[in-house]
Amino acid sequence: MPRPRLLLPAALLLLAPLALTGCGSEDAGSGDRASGDRASGDRASGNAGSGAGSTPSRADLEDRARAAQTRTAHVYVTEADGFTLAEQSVGVLGDDGFQAVYVAKRGGAQIKVGVERGAVDDRTCRSVYPPAGRCEKDGKGWYRASGPDSPENPGSTGRSGSWHEYVRSEHGLRIQLSADPDLVDRDTLRAAAEKAHRADAAELDAVLPKKTSPTAPVERGDIPRDGDGAPQDPPGAGG
Repeated sequence: MPRPRLLLPAALLLLAPLALTGCGSEDAGSGDRASGDRASGDRASGNAGSGAGSTPSRADLEDRARAAQTRTAHVYVTEADGFTLAEQSVGVLGDDGFQAVYVAKRGGAQIKVGVERGAVDDRTCRSVYPPAGRCEKDGKGWYRASGPDSPENPGSTGRSGSWHEYVRSEHGLRIQLSADPDLVDRDTLRAAAEKAHRADAAELDAVLPKKTSPTAPVERGDIPRDGDGAPQDPPGAGG
């Protein structure tokens, strides 16, 4: 049974600008790696500089992707002048897709990246979720925007407020980059869409959530070592 689409909750998007001060982006690369690999991780998170340590193995990256309920092949990253990745926005979209939000360092404007299995063409351009009121071919993909004449539900586009996006399909995936047109102009959005690409190893390391160690069970002091295991209730312990 297909998993319901998982979209970023409004509360998360409102908190996304806090990532710029509250959460730093993870940098990838090390002194003995090629400078191109270091730059890949930096571009993925939108930060300059390099971090310590080498890029994890492919098996480890695949494991981290599975823990995030996605696949490494579905992780796409991009670049946009003045924007940086909000790390807490990274997560699964739909069954095993990928989503992330890049937030402007000033003003809080957002560019949302969404990757899911599927395709888009001239026939389906306006009906792809969310239904669009406007769609036109532009470069390798299509430019879509909200409008009152959505084909599936006139007067509603499935998103609150106005939006515009670039969408294209490749490798059996549909890649969508969207934003509020009042905060991110079309040229900026187009540039981000053109730079969107499947993440390499260094970029995966910078973007995928780190695995956390399982928490050890807390040992209770009121459980006797022998007997039926009933908690001890020493005199005077109760009310």
